[in-house]
Amino acid sequence: MTPRYRFEEFTVSTARRTVLRAGREVPLIPRYFDLLVLLIEQRQRAVERGEILDAVWRDVVVSDGALSQAVRTLRRALGDTAREPRFIRTVSRHGYRFVHADVVEETEEAPAPPAAVPAAPPAAGDPFVPALRLLLDDDPVAGARTTDDARLEAAASLHLLGTSEALARIDRRPGHERARALLREARWDIAGAGPVPILGQPGWPRAFAFLVALRLRRAARIAAARLGGAAAGGAVAGALAGFAGGLLLQNGPGAGAPAGLPTTLALLGIAAGGVGAAGVGAGLAFAEAVARSMRGVALAVCGALAGGATGVTIRLVIRGFLAGMFGQDVPAIGGGFEGIAIGAAAGLGYALSTPRPHGGGMATPRGLARIGAALVAGVLCATAGAAVCRLGGNLAGTSLNVLAHAYSGSRVGLAPLARILGEADAGPLTRTVSGGLEGLFFGAGLVTGLTRRPR
Repeated sequence: MTPRYRFEEFTVSTARRTVLRAGREVPLIPRYFDLLVLLIEQRQRAVERGEILDAVWRDVVVSDGALSQAVRTLRRALGDTAREPRFIRTVSRHGYRFVHADVVEETEEAPAPPAAVPAAPPAAGDPFVPALRLLLDDDPVAGARTTDDARLEAAASLHLLGTSEALARIDRRPGHERARALLREARWDIAGAGPVPILGQPGWPRAFAFLVALRLRRAARIAAARLGGAAAGGAVAGALAGFAGGLLLQNGPGAGAPAGLPTTLALLGIAAGGVGAAGVGAGLAFAEAVARSMRGVALAVCGALAGGATGVTIRLVIRGFLAGMFGQDVPAIGGGFEGIAIGAAAGLGYALSTPRPHGGGMATPRGLARIGAALVAGVLCATAGAAVCRLGGNLAGTSLNVLAHAYSGSRVGLAPLARILGEADAGPLTRTVSGGLEGLFFGAGLVTGLTRRPR
């Protein structure tokens, strides 16, 4: 039987996932309910922040403020305070502990009575005014000292009072753009909060810019870690693909490549894979930091844009290097079109294979789920790579073949692979296989690194 906990006027039902206060339901989003249950279950000790994040946010990685915001929301729901905690105490530089002494634990042997609709507490004066002043910066001196967390707390209070009424009160007032952005962000933390549209509303470009900036500030450290992980994953994948390709070109039918080719191509793979994955990974990290309601579209679009920009940059650098060193331009090497295709495929594969985090955060699947995400992204990138090369585009392998033909006497090219596939030279089939294999390695490596859970 699942347990039920009672303390003071509260009843926490783990079977029904409800919190009742004197018979009336206290609305909580699922992760916050899980946090409350964890703290009650472990009430004999303080629970470390890392342990909480692993248990409650185990499938996503969230910003430093997410846990603090969750605890503030729980305290508000329980009528608790940080200064004089009756239920949840902050243990400095450690975590949190549920400190109420009289907790009754019992089994849920009979159905609980239906929860009543929560009644609105009586308000002294207008309860909207203090929170609205924070959001709208009506007090310039206090507003200059107000943090994002304090404003989000005020926005959460307004959602509890009534989302539609709060939106009506900020409409077209000075500072309404930032106030709308804060209300939009806070709605994810409040169960039952109403919709907060941005697009098409008065001043929506500024509101959207405020929202993006707010989310980036709160997710900057995580996004940077994700970018580093993506670059490392792409570099490892590039090294493996380059070394394997070097062995094939060195030992395939009619091969005459130099002995050090596998090592050389592995080093080139590290550079190409690391830079490419860093570019696409930056786009995916940005998309996940700023997008919640349209996560899949944002990942595909941002992956495509970042991939295209990275491809153009790499193309310009390589062409400039070749022209400066050898006085010869090779315009046929890959660039923006190829980057757009691979970046979009990586973003789409990542979006399809990872759950949409509710309430923010970036997906970090574990175990078989992480392997599955890497494979899905790899397969979609392989499909994109094969199509790109089939249509005349060039990834790293086919660009290398172009360079081999541009420089007389070169013994490096895709001819050995072509002979294995029954072609005299790198024809459509060879190009398709080369692009598909390269895309597979890249997509799998990128997502493996991107989903690494930072500590």
